[in-house]
Order: sequence, then structure tokens, then C-alpha cells
Amino acid sequence: MKLLTIIGAALLTLSLPLAAHHSMAGFERTKSVTKTGTVKQFKWANPHSWIEVEVVNDKGATEIWNFEMTAPAQLIRAGWKSSSVKPGDKVSITGRPQVNGEPGALFVSVTTPDGKTLTERPQQAAAPAAPPPADAK
Repeated sequence: MKLLTIIGAALLTLSLPLAAHHSMAGFERTKSVTKTGTVKQFKWANPHSWIEVEVVNDKGATEIWNFEMTAPAQLIRAGWKSSSVKPGDKVSITGRPQVNGEPGALFVSVTTPDGKTLTERPQQAAAPAAPPPADAK
């Protein structure tokens, strides 16, 4: 019994860094920010992809906004390709801003130059139409 307790405590301790890595505490989950700018870099990488966007702020200076995304496997399920966003693309991008006020956010969606909006979630299939009532003849 004591051995099981020790093993359980060890497993719990080892899992804490993983949970901390995926914390969303640094983002304002109830607020959104939308920025329009030019893609500087799209990092298609594990464990998180990133979009870096050059945005001109209210003072006329260029800022680099980093939008943290999910892993490529999740993005593929949502219809993404590693070439969906490219450096030089003019985009409108929405995210949950950082709590500390730094220019960055947790990704929500991006509208590409061709007008397509991409998110991290797969498109919902339309519900099948209900069959007509049996007495509709």
C-alpha cells in the first residue's frame, strides 16, 4: 500500500509541469482583440503553432503580435494546411489578449486575403433536413 502511495505521488508530481504548460491563465478569456496586419511568420510546429503579425498601432509604430494556436494535428482537422497562411498575407486576426498587456493573444480566428475565415475547430456539418410529415401527400 505504501509503495502505491509513493508511485501515485511520483506520477502526480511528474504531471504538474505538463498541466502548467497548457495553462490559459495568461489570457483574458472573456475579451477579444482583432488586429489587421501582415503575416510575418506562420510557425507550423508542435506543441503549438503560432502566427506572427506585423500590426501598425495607434501611434503609427509597427508591433509584432504573436497569436498562439493549437497543434498542427488539430489544425488539420479544422481544415488547415501548413500553407494556409503565408508571410506577406494581409489578414484580420482575432484572439484572446494577454493579461499582461503585451502584444499577443490566444488564437480564435483569422480571415485570409481571399476572405476565408479559419478557426481551430472543424466546421460543423449542416444538420440533415427533417423528412416531411407522413401525411404531407
